[in-house]
Amino acid sequence: MAITDILSAKDIESALSSCQADDSFNYKSFFSMVGLSSKTPDQIKKVFGILDQDKSGFIEEEELQLFLKSFSSNARVLTSAETKAFLAAGDTDGDGKIGVEEFQSLVKA
Repeated sequence: MAITDILSAKDIESALSSCQADDSFNYKSFFSMVGLSSKTPDQIKKVFGILDQDKSGFIEEEELQLFLKSFSSNARVLTSAETKAFLAAGDTDGDGKIGVEEFQSLVKA
């Protein structure tokens, strides 16, 4: 499954262009711009499955760093500060990774 099966390519392009500069990524505005925050829990779970590149059931720090690249191979890698802030926002149980329920909560925040 491709991410464009769930989200529009136009919305993805627009969301990615809003955070091209280092340290300009904001997960709340990104999720809103890309249209993810208005999707159903099942659709959000499918996007989580795409982002969970090693299929471990969690999005770890390395996968978060490549978050934008999951939407477009031309996108930049998140900076260390962006990655740590994103992880801190999503990791509600403190295990150092984001599970599917944590991701759904983060998207809907």
